Amino acid sequence: MKVLILAGGLGTRLSEETGLRPKPMVEIGEKPILWHIMKIYSTYGFNEFVILLGYKGYMIKEYFTNYFLNQNDVTIDLKNNNLEFHNRTSEDWKITLIDTGRNTMTGGRVKRAKSFIEGEQFMLTYGDGVSDVDISRLVDYHNENGKLITMTSVRPEGRFGVLNIDGNNMVESFKEKPKDEYGYINGGFFVCEPGVIDYIDDDSTIFERAPLENLAANGQLLSYKHHGFWKCMDTLHDKNSLNDMWRDNPKWKLWS
Repeated sequence: MKVLILAGGLGTRLSEETGLRPKPMVEIGEKPILWHIMKIYSTYGFNEFVILLGYKGYMIKEYFTNYFLNQNDVTIDLKNNNLEFHNRTSEDWKITLIDTGRNTMTGGRVKRAKSFIEGEQFMLTYGDGVSDVDISRLVDYHNENGKLITMTSVRPEGRFGVLNIDGNNMVESFKEKPKDEYGYINGGFFVCEPGVIDYIDDDSTIFERAPLENLAANGQLLSYKHHGFWKCMDTLHDKNSLNDMWRDNPKWKLWS
């Protein structure tokens, strides 16, 4: 199953970093947060990624193009134009990098990947959040319930929009960023059926608005409640906090 990662936003609330690089390339423990997200998925055997690029997307392309070179010791023979790699460490990843447009909204970015999904079930997440969510259990839960989309819902610090979830774990409504209200929020880490694409109109569609609202209204948006660790890198404070965690106790580090 392919994993789509939204990696094209401007990241304006992290402007101290994103003036120089796309938000998914901001480093946690000397690795881009995008790398951490991909490691979470690959821990569960999901190694095929579709990265949805936008703002400064060329930097993400350059990172993965030179990934093998930068991860290994190398001897460069300029006379014979040869490279000799010594330790040959890499990841078992297949990565498709799609330029989905600098100003395209989240829903539009997903729709532009339709031909790469090829009518199959897919996963979707954001390029700025890490978690210890059990991806295998998330997929099983989605398949057991037969809805078009399953959203991982989390209870963080209470500064985002909230979900209204009924007793059967069905999302009844999706409210983006209400004031003075606490509850479960959209934590990303979606599992989607290909029919989700039909809820997206064009490049101007924000995935978290009409598509998710309509999926909820049609009884097709299921919540997977995650009670473990989850954190997004929204501000410089978040970035520093994640770096502190990486040094001391990175709860999202599921790999050895």
